Amino acid sequence: MDTDEVLAVRDLHTEIDSPHGLVRAVDGVSFSLRKGRTLAVVGESGCGKTMTALSIVGLLRQSDARTTSGEVLFGGRNLLALDRRELEDIRGRDIAMIFQDPMTSLNPVKTVGDQITETLRRHSKLGRREARARSVELLAEVGIARPAERSGAFPHEFSGGMRQRVMIAIAISCNPQILIADEPTTALDVTVQARILDLLHRLREQHGMGLMLITHDMGIVADVADEALVMYAGQVVEQAGVYELFDHPEHPYTSALLAASPSLAGGEARADRLAAIGGMPPSLVNPPSGCRFAPRCPYAQHPDGCADGPVPLAELRPGHLVRTRHPASLLTAEGAR
Repeated sequence: MDTDEVLAVRDLHTEIDSPHGLVRAVDGVSFSLRKGRTLAVVGESGCGKTMTALSIVGLLRQSDARTTSGEVLFGGRNLLALDRRELEDIRGRDIAMIFQDPMTSLNPVKTVGDQITETLRRHSKLGRREARARSVELLAEVGIARPAERSGAFPHEFSGGMRQRVMIAIAISCNPQILIADEPTTALDVTVQARILDLLHRLREQHGMGLMLITHDMGIVADVADEALVMYAGQVVEQAGVYELFDHPEHPYTSALLAASPSLAGGEARADRLAAIGGMPPSLVNPPSGCRFAPRCPYAQHPDGCADGPVPLAELRPGHLVRTRHPASLLTAEGAR
């Protein structure tokens, strides 16, 4: 086992009851998160990114969704086997999560200082006065001006970017080993987005956390991640170091995501048009039996059919895993012959 590994997810399956049938939202997802590293989980809306995160922290138990099999290993314990009380002791103290929309995650009738203090009192031995003082320090740490004064304000009195900083302050209040950030810059303008990402990077460096960053933005992946996990239709389709992934994408879906992303080359905007990904993701009630990207893939008519049974996630090169029968490097080699 990697001594820097703080989280190991093994063959995770999560299902959701729906009026149309059983939705296989997370279908055999496996990955590791290491101390002081950022793992970006990327893919279109509905691919299973957030459901994977919620499965890890056990926030599905009161809904129509449930984790049916797999392991989530933290500190030698399988989180999926813990009871509610044991999991609550870990969640917030050792594993913290920043949600997409702070306005719906923060309590509107409690001051932000009270909400930070509440977390500190739940997971530490601090008294009320000490916890209050620490909450002011945390607001200052995440860049909120006049923290002592602002700790008495309510969430609606903050801008979107400041509310997200409050959420980050709550998340890091107990020095967690793992921080899961679920699209923390959604609906923020680019300037505020950059500040939030810089803040997360700085806090990761200071606290030595493993950061799992969920996003649909390949630009963010390139900017902040060490490793990337690409998801499609509930499955991991590619996993690699971020430089390897951008320089040598092997799955057609990863290539399509990159082609659909705006970029600057040498300080100038790309001149060619962005390439849209045609079609729609498949139903997860009745997913394709073969490669799930096949209905949208330009290589699906290859002589080796993509619909012939499940496609395993295989290691193409050391540290580079891909779920396809036709990796880009093989197609390039065939075309050169």
